[in-house]
Amino acid sequence: MKKSITSFVIFFLIFNAAIILSGCSNKNSQPISDTQFALDTYCTITIYDKAPKKVLDDGFKAIRDVEDKMSVAIKGSEVNQINENAGVRPVKVSSDTFYVIKKAVHFSDVEKGYFDITVGPIVKLWNIGTDKARVPSPEEIKAKLPLVSYKNIILDEKNMTIMLKNKGMSIDLGGIAKGYAADKVAQVLKKEGVKHAIINLGGDVLTIGTKPDGRNWRIGIQTPFKPRGEYLGIVEVSNKAVVTSGVYERYFEKDGKLYHHILNPFTGYPADNHLYSVTIITDTSIDGDALSKIFVMGLEEGLKLAESLPGVQAIFVTDDKKVYITSGLKGNFKITDPEYSLMTR
Repeated sequence: MKKSITSFVIFFLIFNAAIILSGCSNKNSQPISDTQFALDTYCTITIYDKAPKKVLDDGFKAIRDVEDKMSVAIKGSEVNQINENAGVRPVKVSSDTFYVIKKAVHFSDVEKGYFDITVGPIVKLWNIGTDKARVPSPEEIKAKLPLVSYKNIILDEKNMTIMLKNKGMSIDLGGIAKGYAADKVAQVLKKEGVKHAIINLGGDVLTIGTKPDGRNWRIGIQTPFKPRGEYLGIVEVSNKAVVTSGVYERYFEKDGKLYHHILNPFTGYPADNHLYSVTIITDTSIDGDALSKIFVMGLEEGLKLAESLPGVQAIFVTDDKKVYITSGLKGNFKITDPEYSLMTR
């Protein structure tokens, strides 16, 4: 069993599943970059074009705006208002929040309910990633499971309101809001003429264009349970999001058993399917963020779904150190850690 890490380290390293292996190779460029803590992780924006610092500042404003509207940790956020009025009344929200929740419902359908933002009551029971993490009793989980159903989210697009059908329900956008924030940053940067940039929201990596020399960005996929920066393979991308969900991102141990943060909304327990991580490569970060939860579906079903989706590629890493990729990644994914093996199907 792997050694548990402290809460401080969990928060410092959370979600850094993908590593940008090479920066700008153009000697004449002077990239500008900044890192700030937001959305419960460290967010870095790096621009490889000539741009004023204000562009970076505007990018982080976009992140803060998403956080202020959608974080369950911020009292008065739109998501908190929805949760507080569950079973009572609809809540008028911004176009941003409505869009994200509507997309979440869409991806819940796509992923057959294995991704469900109404898992909030179960998330609160486990508190994984905090110093209050614990193993809930079977009775506690059984009592909360009936509250979990994305089909009980009532969307009124005409009036821009959202309501949770039953009292006690709550939504948690931790599995999709970060992806949306990255896309919003990209919109800000592109509007200012940025053509070469990397947005890294704690491992949700979104690339704008190519490197300044025209080559693709090389993104390393983190080796599970190894020190940050050690990667098992490399994928090359441009104008793509690379988003990973892994058991090693947030977890705790109890009585020799590891409990991670990727919960199965049907059982109320962390997904137990012999996967270490799933990485999604797609056009937008919001799609990658939501689709990375096909982790819960397991290797066979998850890989089948990923293969069926246009514009989506995926990398599955199993706990016996085997790596499976979708067909579109053949020739564009290289194993770099000899402990791992690329499997053919």
